[in-house]
Amino acid sequence: MIHRLNEFLSLLDNQIGGSQWFAFLLLGTGLFFTIYLKFPQIRFFRHALKIVRGVYDRKGDEGDTSHFQALATALSGTVGTGNIAGVAYAIFLGGPAALFWMLVTAMFGMTTKFVEVTLSHKYRVKTADGTMAGGPMYYMSRRLTEYRLLHRIKLGKSAKVMAVIFAFCTILSSFGTGSLPQINSIAGSIYTTFKIDYWITGLVLSILLGLVIIGGIRRIAKVTSRLVPAMALIYFLGSLMVIVYNYENIIPSFFSIFEDLFTGTAAAGGFLGANFAYAFNRGVNRGLFSNEAGQGSAPIAHASARAHEPVSEGMVAILEPFIDTIIICSLTGLVILSSGAWSQKYQNTFQVSDMMVFDKEYQESDEQDKNAVFLHITNKRPLPLFSGNLEVKNGRINSPVTLVHARSFTEDVRVYQNNGRYTGTVRVNNGLINDELGSLRFEGKSLIHSAPLTTEAFTSSFLGNYGRYIVSIGILLFAFSTAISWSYYGDRAVTFLFGSKYVLSYHVIYVIGFFIASFTDTTIVWTFSGIAIALMTIPNLVGILLLHREMKDTVEKYWTGFVEEHPGTRTDKHGNKIVR
Repeated sequence: MIHRLNEFLSLLDNQIGGSQWFAFLLLGTGLFFTIYLKFPQIRFFRHALKIVRGVYDRKGDEGDTSHFQALATALSGTVGTGNIAGVAYAIFLGGPAALFWMLVTAMFGMTTKFVEVTLSHKYRVKTADGTMAGGPMYYMSRRLTEYRLLHRIKLGKSAKVMAVIFAFCTILSSFGTGSLPQINSIAGSIYTTFKIDYWITGLVLSILLGLVIIGGIRRIAKVTSRLVPAMALIYFLGSLMVIVYNYENIIPSFFSIFEDLFTGTAAAGGFLGANFAYAFNRGVNRGLFSNEAGQGSAPIAHASARAHEPVSEGMVAILEPFIDTIIICSLTGLVILSSGAWSQKYQNTFQVSDMMVFDKEYQESDEQDKNAVFLHITNKRPLPLFSGNLEVKNGRINSPVTLVHARSFTEDVRVYQNNGRYTGTVRVNNGLINDELGSLRFEGKSLIHSAPLTTEAFTSSFLGNYGRYIVSIGILLFAFSTAISWSYYGDRAVTFLFGSKYVLSYHVIYVIGFFIASFTDTTIVWTFSGIAIALMTIPNLVGILLLHREMKDTVEKYWTGFVEEHPGTRTDKHGNKIVR
């Protein structure tokens, strides 16, 4: 059942979020606006820092939070497992080159965030309870309904359908991005470090989550504005310890990111290799998961900010991908690469959905065998898979097969049932383990990914095994704050679709899903996450591209008004302020 579900989700993910057309749509949108608006992520960067500090605030600005609190809430929604587990997962799949594409996604994503936040803030509304609500579903329903495609065809109902689709996908993504992968990574990290059962971690944090989100955006903003700076500082210092400790690998790590950029990453250690398409797709996909630029989530948080100009809040959003991906994800990537953990095998418990049994014995030391397995897992040239019964005696597999886990040859495999070594047969169907009762446990050495990979990388420092605690604390704070923020995104979407009376029901379901995901298969959770993100992103990108002219006019009007309000401001020939 687990295998069939994962196969279906993987097929769907490959056609949407994992496809090249989606990656090109995401990067292309950011590239288009970067050129069209003349590199706002560079020109407006210093101005954005002043806005965050409240330099240009006015008394009487409408909103529920300050610029900094809105930024902290949005960052808490993006700075999460994508920065710890997501980077590790991207490198695991695509090699070091995947990190480069994550950074490229962030560079163009700074502009995409600027655009989507500006437009969404411009068309926000005040709800019946007096709080502000905004996001792509509001600019779609309030502005795109009047938009004329090719100056003739009025979108009308089509725009409303887009708004409904986006809001529905936001609810779906609140689970796929904010709830399920976050607690899954927390529980895995806590178990790796402290050996606390997954369900216990899930239960305790589910209760805390429920207590926070009941208080609404004001309580969420207060909690996240304290959590974000603390967790960033802890993680930054811990990362530097690992990088400095492995100082001789810093330059080789940088080279590894760029040297195989357009050819794919060659095999190294237990890593069998990755082609260009895999590195590109996974890097862009994980980059989006990390900073959410184009996904349309951050505009929901920024809609609550006190501001008299939507462009000023859009400029605040420019800082998010820079902090989230260019700084924090780069640190994680350098930690993993400089430590060498990404290509090493570790003793671990295998996940059933990550296992594959081949109908022949292949040797990792044989280059032909290694290449054959690599071509199979990259869907280039299939190999015969085993079907039948594996003979197991005292925990050892005696059948002439090859067991692959986490895209690597396994070593020293042992099969357990309950607390003892298993003797008997294991049913395998087309290379997939069939353990319907879930009573068997496979352990051995293989590559690892997600949070466990980052955890192991952090042990390669002055702190040794104590480095695990930095990852555990970091992922606890990062991921928990992400879950808090995404509950708010989901409840704004529920409010848009059904009204505020259903928000409480949504929060209950959100917390229950949070608990269940703490002990659910990681691979399935990450695959579902990729699908949910893509389904939410596509209508938002289409919407902001349609409104590109309005975006440019809005920016120009902002600078005109800014210059009038601040007569001493220097401007260029286009009327754009030159920030000193």
